[in-house]
Amino acid sequence: MASDIETLTEDEAREALAELARALADANTAYHGEDAPQMSDADYDRLKQRNARIEARFPHLKREDSPSDRVGAAPAEGFSKVTHAVAMLSLSNVFDDEEVTEFDARVRKYLGLGASDPLRYTAEPKIDGLSLSLRYEGGRLVQAATRGDGAVGENVTANARTIDDIPVTLEGAPDLLEVRGEVYMSHADFEALNDRQAEAGAKTFANPRNAAAGSLRQLDSAITKARPLRFFAYAWGALSAPLADTQMGGIDRLEKLGFATNPLTRLCDGPEEMLAHYALIEEQRATLGYDIDGVVYKVDDLALQDRLGYRSTTPRWATAHKFPAELAWTRLEAIDIQVGRTGALSPVARLHPVTVGGVVVSNATLHNEDYIRGLDSKGGEIRGGKDIRVGDWVQVYRAGDVIPKVADVDLSKRPKDSAPFTFPDTCPECGSDAVREPGDAVRRCTGGLICPAQAVEKLKHFVSRAAFDIEGLGAKQVEQFYADGWIAEPADIFTLKARYGSGVQQLKNREGWGEKSAGNLFQAIEDKREIPFGRLLFSLGIRHVGESASNLIALHYGNWPVFVQAMDAAADRTGAAWEDLIGIDGVGTVMAGSLVKTFAQERERASIDRLVDHLDVKEAKRADTTGSPVAGKTVVFTGTLEKMTRAEAKARAERLGAKVAGSVSAKTDILVAGPGAGSKAKKAAELGVETLDEDGWLTLIGAS
Repeated sequence: MASDIETLTEDEAREALAELARALADANTAYHGEDAPQMSDADYDRLKQRNARIEARFPHLKREDSPSDRVGAAPAEGFSKVTHAVAMLSLSNVFDDEEVTEFDARVRKYLGLGASDPLRYTAEPKIDGLSLSLRYEGGRLVQAATRGDGAVGENVTANARTIDDIPVTLEGAPDLLEVRGEVYMSHADFEALNDRQAEAGAKTFANPRNAAAGSLRQLDSAITKARPLRFFAYAWGALSAPLADTQMGGIDRLEKLGFATNPLTRLCDGPEEMLAHYALIEEQRATLGYDIDGVVYKVDDLALQDRLGYRSTTPRWATAHKFPAELAWTRLEAIDIQVGRTGALSPVARLHPVTVGGVVVSNATLHNEDYIRGLDSKGGEIRGGKDIRVGDWVQVYRAGDVIPKVADVDLSKRPKDSAPFTFPDTCPECGSDAVREPGDAVRRCTGGLICPAQAVEKLKHFVSRAAFDIEGLGAKQVEQFYADGWIAEPADIFTLKARYGSGVQQLKNREGWGEKSAGNLFQAIEDKREIPFGRLLFSLGIRHVGESASNLIALHYGNWPVFVQAMDAAADRTGAAWEDLIGIDGVGTVMAGSLVKTFAQERERASIDRLVDHLDVKEAKRADTTGSPVAGKTVVFTGTLEKMTRAEAKARAERLGAKVAGSVSAKTDILVAGPGAGSKAKKAAELGVETLDEDGWLTLIGAS
């Protein structure tokens, strides 16, 4: 999006700045004021960078409420306000090695230093928590305040006193000392807190930062006390006497006063050492036990910091080198194999938990056995041919809501005793053979209904919203009933009441059930005995047969008995029944093969027949097409249509009662051929099928 800034008109720039100001203000309020981020850090940084670039090109359009001049968000209602004696500003950000070098060059230029003049920096992990300022007078903690908007924060003194890492009294401190740092929560404490919240039926937190911020900003300090908060000190505000002459000296002094400081803080002589320490911290990120989102660089000499001073919202002497928001390195602790409802064996990486894109990630997909071996679907190398092994350090990728993936492997850290992962050739759930068919990237269990993983997943699909949608019978209840032996296949759902008398007596005393909820469930099951043909077909969870295709197939065959007879007739995948099936527009040989295979398998077929015996399957009826010139006719479209899209033409034909097929056969009544029609037009001519151009078709249906 940055490239379009050069082409913006002044009106477009003004409108863009207004929208950015609103979006960033909302994001600040959500993040700082409500502890509920509405966008990722990466998206926030991108918006802020875009705002800065537009302002640089149109400086006269800079708004009074410009995000460039704002820090954090206004204090929330419910807390008294604290005006900071020294403003709590934010940091500028850099995102790559080149920008770190540019930061050093700007500092040197401002100070009049040459490239070879000595200039030291501190480099420390950027803790992903909530900024806090602690005011000590005469060695006693008298006030604690959040950053707020940088000038005014929230008074959280009572809450801060409950944090073990924050001393209430200091020995040997200046008479006035404002200590600044970050409140955070460790990964272990975060997991334990979320477990307790879930058990109590309370809100769980998305990540440790949200948990820490939400815990510190409680109006009831007893709640904060019960939360496992920690504190790292890394800076100071108002002082009655200097702590030291350097940033590192000041950190050492804070540690001597009793504060926890970060052990990974280092002194660096220039960008090369800064970047080396950044790489070291990034490498250790997953094992620190708490979240960080980058490395902060600060000029070490406090006199030089004073000379460099501040911009409107950021110091010139410091910057934050952010980690890529959607990437993180961590350790692969195990590879598990999960079995889905179609029998697919899917490998899952079990990871040492790491926060990626604002979400704690402990699992990632490994796709299939080729991906683990470092091969793509065609046998070519990916990740430089690196295989993935238990114990490896792996790079995890996550963007937006995409399922986390393993993107890379660091071979330099691979344990010497590691061994390639052996993909199982038997199902881990039922022991049946796991077979990989030629051309298929996935290995599948052949156990079918005897495989508990497939049975449970198929039952979950069966009761899902787009299938039978039985109120009160969701995934959790399916797992419970299956584990207890109440249901093993779909038909069992409709015999529950018959097998257990009224059913209410057995169910009402179970955890989570009462007499009313049990009665409601059995009534909901009764209400679903009548089911449309298409919905029934989709509920069976046949591989490749989705909701849309199920409805198309239902419309084509009309009723269930006709459909079943057609599947039997097409079982050998030859003849008129097979040609009719693959001729349905949108079906094709792969889906058709999956259908006939399902109905040809004895156990699958028996299970389906038992289910249908308990149902009233309604015919698939087309809309009233009385008077339609194409009702009941089979139509095929080919070539390029110029007055409507192919999808629109098919939909209109179906509304008029026509059957739309994908290929020409003896059953085809009309071929609509646009420019570029090829083999279908030739076959239609050979079979004597009526062929119309687009205008002729529109005239026929009265749409010309």
